[in-house]
Amino acid sequence: MGQKRVSVETTAQAYLELLAERGIDYFFANAGTDFAPLIDAFARRAANGSETPRPILVPHENVAVAMAHGFYQVTGRPQAVMVHVNVGTANAINGIINAARDHIPILFSAGRTPLTEEGLPGSRDLYIHWSQECFDQAGMVREFVKWDYELRSAAQLETVVDRALELAMAEPRGPVYLTLPREVLAEPLQNFSMASPSRRHTGGRLHPDPESIVQAAKWLAAASNPLIITTSSGRNPESVGELVALAESFAIPVVTFNPRYLCFPTDHPLHLGFSPNPFLDAADVVLVVDSNVPWYPGHKKPGDGCKVIQMAIDPFYGDMPIRGFPCDLALRGDSLLAIPLLTEELGLHRTAARACISERFRRLEELHRKQRAGWRGALEQASNQVPLDPLWVSHCIDAVKDDDTLVFNEYDLDPTQVRFTNPGTFFGNPSAGGLGWGLGAAVGAKLAAPGKTVISTLGDGSYLFGNPTPCHFVSRSLGAPTLTVIFNNSSWNAVRLSTLRMYPEGWGVRTGKMPLSTFEPSPRFEILVTACGGYGERVESPEEVMPALKRALRAVREEGRPAVLNMICKPPGS
Repeated sequence: MGQKRVSVETTAQAYLELLAERGIDYFFANAGTDFAPLIDAFARRAANGSETPRPILVPHENVAVAMAHGFYQVTGRPQAVMVHVNVGTANAINGIINAARDHIPILFSAGRTPLTEEGLPGSRDLYIHWSQECFDQAGMVREFVKWDYELRSAAQLETVVDRALELAMAEPRGPVYLTLPREVLAEPLQNFSMASPSRRHTGGRLHPDPESIVQAAKWLAAASNPLIITTSSGRNPESVGELVALAESFAIPVVTFNPRYLCFPTDHPLHLGFSPNPFLDAADVVLVVDSNVPWYPGHKKPGDGCKVIQMAIDPFYGDMPIRGFPCDLALRGDSLLAIPLLTEELGLHRTAARACISERFRRLEELHRKQRAGWRGALEQASNQVPLDPLWVSHCIDAVKDDDTLVFNEYDLDPTQVRFTNPGTFFGNPSAGGLGWGLGAAVGAKLAAPGKTVISTLGDGSYLFGNPTPCHFVSRSLGAPTLTVIFNNSSWNAVRLSTLRMYPEGWGVRTGKMPLSTFEPSPRFEILVTACGGYGERVESPEEVMPALKRALRAVREEGRPAVLNMICKPPGS
């Protein structure tokens, strides 16, 4: 195995050389006084013509994490994020929780306030350096990272970084946390050697147990009303076609519940929408594919006689303290491998079940047609409403996007009105609900796919949480323009709906007031992006939605400017 030897002056310079060698494209950073050795190291790399990793100044930590999140979702390559000591770590926790629950690998690092009061390069020289020290800085994020460590010496640099990356990429994937004391980064070096290529690999994809595949195929083949529920299988774009093949092999309907990726083409006749509730009573076998929450037990659940098969890398979701969904059979493995194995095994049962399969396919195709007719009927009623109906705004977005457009949706885009067929083109809000993900993730995706149009759809609350000024600033400064569509109902509707579900005849209903759930008076959100050189427009009438979208996309595609459309939507419950 080869060794690569590079000339360096400090540990910080060696660190950047190592990140470049390990394939890190971007270094998303919110800098502080702990960054001095790294800033000098980046300046040296620029003077020498080195382009990666590219340092990106992001003026809010959650935006930095979201950008790395979105970049990975499009490319499958983890990126580096670094924040300022303990305070920066605290500001980034929201994004780290999102990444952890969605199994997004990120090399997340933070400086450490100088450990020494004097005597070393990098020792304390500012008032804040005493108050910023923690007894356990990593304790803030330990529950939500796969591994944490503090670099103690340049001698262990390669081991530590390779350890971080291999654990981040090992299944189930997730963020790791590395702290970098200023004195260690400033430690003088003359040369640095590293393995090239790395000798640390995470291995292949995880295969399910063959006997469990056989049993699952028997259950599905014998079922009268099988059902597939998925949420995240589309994280591997190749799995979309495999899931289609599985569904078609035995005419099994597919529900994409709270989808975080495009898991199944929404126009396929076996796609039966986005809620399993109408189908759970009749289901006798349910195959749950990469869904941490396949239904809400308090609302609707399968009958006691229904067999439930859970397929996932970790079908028990050990990162969740409580998860009580039944699992009569676990298919533990990568769904990209498990799905075609199950399809192949089901093929052994097709001849005996051919007539049943054909009849079920015709029945499901008709159900799909009626379901879509109902959705079109709802759209007709929504098309002329003032304030705007989210269904109409969603329909118009569908009309202007192309099949390769990347859409990052944080709750408000109505999936019944938008057609997605190409794998890797839809990304839904993280399951942890850390609001503000969509804005930054969209910019990260644009960096990953500069030739594609990227649209972020979200409510006014999520827009506020997304730190719009830092996000639009970064988008403009990087030449990574995205279109942001705000479904502005002047409300924090999730809070309102939660209260209504718990207290349907409570004081909020009786008085018509829901404290802590409205954003009034609503800000002129469309103005914020103009301060960063972008295009902004307020839209209030239904006939203006489509022209406004076209104007905004022109600003993004032709002028290279971020754009925001502030869609004034009807208040909840109206």
